[in-house]
Parts: sequence; C-alpha cells; structure tokens
Amino acid sequence: MFQRFMTLFRGERKSTQSLTFEELVALVGGGPTAAGVAVSPDSALKSSTVFACCKVISESVAQLPLHLFRRQGEVKERAGDHRLYGVLHDAANPWTTATEFRGEMTLALLKHGHAFAFKNVVDGQVAELIQIANSAVGVERDPLTQEPTYRVTLADGTTRTYTRAEIFHLRALGGLAPVQQAREAIGLDLALSEHASRLFANGARPSGVLEYGKTLGAEVVKRLRASFNDSHAGGANSGKTLVLEDGMTFKPLQFNSVDLQFLEMRRHQVAEISRAFRIPLHLVNELERATHNNAESMGRQFLSLCLLPWLEAWEQGIKLQLLSDADRATHYAEFQTDDLARADLAQRFEAYAKAVQFGLLSPNEVRAAENRAPYEGGDRFRLPLNTEDANGGPRDGAA
Repeated sequence: MFQRFMTLFRGERKSTQSLTFEELVALVGGGPTAAGVAVSPDSALKSSTVFACCKVISESVAQLPLHLFRRQGEVKERAGDHRLYGVLHDAANPWTTATEFRGEMTLALLKHGHAFAFKNVVDGQVAELIQIANSAVGVERDPLTQEPTYRVTLADGTTRTYTRAEIFHLRALGGLAPVQQAREAIGLDLALSEHASRLFANGARPSGVLEYGKTLGAEVVKRLRASFNDSHAGGANSGKTLVLEDGMTFKPLQFNSVDLQFLEMRRHQVAEISRAFRIPLHLVNELERATHNNAESMGRQFLSLCLLPWLEAWEQGIKLQLLSDADRATHYAEFQTDDLARADLAQRFEAYAKAVQFGLLSPNEVRAAENRAPYEGGDRFRLPLNTEDANGGPRDGAA
C-alpha cells in the first residue's frame, strides 16, 4: 500500500539546472575552505577522523536497545502491545530495521543538523517510519506561529507539502551540524591527507641526497634523474637498494622541523575535529596520551557528555511527534544504556551482586538482564543477613 513512498524518496535531488553557484553551494552544504579544499556533508566523510566520529556516534545510537514504556503510578513496564513499540525496537518499516533507521537518521543529524522521516499513521498510531533524504526537504515556518511545514521534492521533480503531523523531524542543537560547523578543520585535514598521499605517490624522496664533486652534463643529469625516479619514486619502491657510481656519495637525511610540524599538525587536526563532535580521542584511535585509567574515565564522559544529548533528542522527539496526546500521558521511549558497559564482565557481575545483596534487584531480574531463564524463588528481594527479608517475612535461617 505504501510502496509508492519508496518511489517518491528514491534518488531524490533538487533540480540544479537554474541555480547560481552560491545557491548550489547552499543546497549541497559545501564550498571551498581556506585550505583550498571543498567540504560538503558527503565529502567530509573522506576524512578518516570525521568518518570515525560519525561512525562511533551513529553506531552507538543504533546499537542501544530502544523500548517504549508504559508508566502506571510508580510502576513502569514495556508497552509491547503498542504499535510504535515494534517500529522503534524491531523494524521502522518492512525494508528497514530499527537499527539501520536510527543509525542513518543519526548520521543525517551529524552531517546536516536535521533528519526527516515520513510517518505512516494507522488507526491513530505510527505504523511505519520512512526516512527522507535531506536534499529533498525544505522546511518553511509560519511567520506568526513558527509551526513548520515541509516541502518535499519528489523523484519526478515535483514538490509536495507535508504538515508536521506527517513528518518525523529530529534537530541537532540549533540545527547546527558538527560536520558543517567544523568545515575549516575538516578542510585542513583533507588537505594534509592529500599532501601526504601525493608525497608518497609522486615524490622521489629517499632517506638522503646524492653528492658528486664534479659537474654533470645535461644528458647525465637527465639519465640519472630518470634512473633514480624509476627505481626509488613512489611508495612501491620504498626501501630499495641505491647503487652509486664514479665516486658519488649518499648523505643520509633526518626528519627536519618541517616534517615534524607536519606530523604534529595532523595529530592536532584529529583533536580539532573530535572536539566538534565531543569524542574522546581514544575512540578515534588517537592513543598518544591515553592510559588505562584515563581511557576508562573518557569512556564514561563519552556516554554522559557526547552520547546522552543525542539520545535525549531521540527520546523527546519520539514522545512529542510519534505519540498521541493521550499516549504521552502514560507512554515514553527510553534507550537502555546499560549495554555500553556489558563488555566489562567483572564489573558488571560485581554490580549485580551488590544490587541483589542490598535488595535493589532480584536474582531473576539479573538473569533477565543477561538473557537467562528465571528460576523458582528468584523473584524474592533480599537484604543483608542482619536485617529482615525485603518481602516482609523472616530472614533466611530464622524460625
């Protein structure tokens, strides 16, 4: 029934035949930087640092379980009977898993500052979410109420206007995308990377220079240069033996200050770009100043200072835009961030033991968190032996 939306939003691009250069730059979000490299949301991903930052945030949001909960008084439970639960947790639509949808939408947020999806509403509940490419969407706001409407360019070049009731719209803070706000830093990183690549691809730079005490003729210089370039230029010839003749000597060279500054500048750009995303350096494999202790601390900072704002944007957007007025009073979406700590087995089990010991969790709740079957009697909450049983009965071993 809704396959037509696949056609509407496939390969959508606004017509550029009548656009000026400035309008075209504004449309694609790119343009030259001070470093001389054009940076757009797509070309920015050619920077290994930008790609790593976008990948770690998008995949973290995608991999965390997202559940729809129902609150009844002080008790909350998963609302598995709600149609939106499956859309958020299992599949956004018949051809897109929930994991893929969250990852792609988060990537759009990082690149463009906005992410859009069509809401297919059935019987008052969202049954499907279909992502729309940012290049196909224009947002217009009412000058009085600031309520948005969305003009979507279809595959045939025509446009269609949607109301906010039909579009799921996520926004970065201020609509500012990290990729676009860090364009200059990204442009310099791309320029440095290109320079290094060309140096190894075309530069005939050995680990020293040739010295000769006599004047060489033009033909000899030409022959020597051609022979040297054939044997030693390019990364494929790196490390080959240099054969000298007629008293010619080889003088080794060390890294000079320019070389060292180039390497230091490349490290600096990694930090500069990571700063825009608030990514700890060890998560993009910059381990120069990382230790076991501070890496663990930076991992916690990644969750609290980098990831949680994006998760909050998702949770608030879902509650405001995907739930009805009646459902918002009792339902809410929440990411389960415990999975970020699942890799540390010792710390996880130590935390479980203390939670059971002091009556915060029952043994069966711990087993459920580890995807293990419950056992009889495991639903009882327990407290230390010098106190009464958490269920109000006598403590174990008491008459």
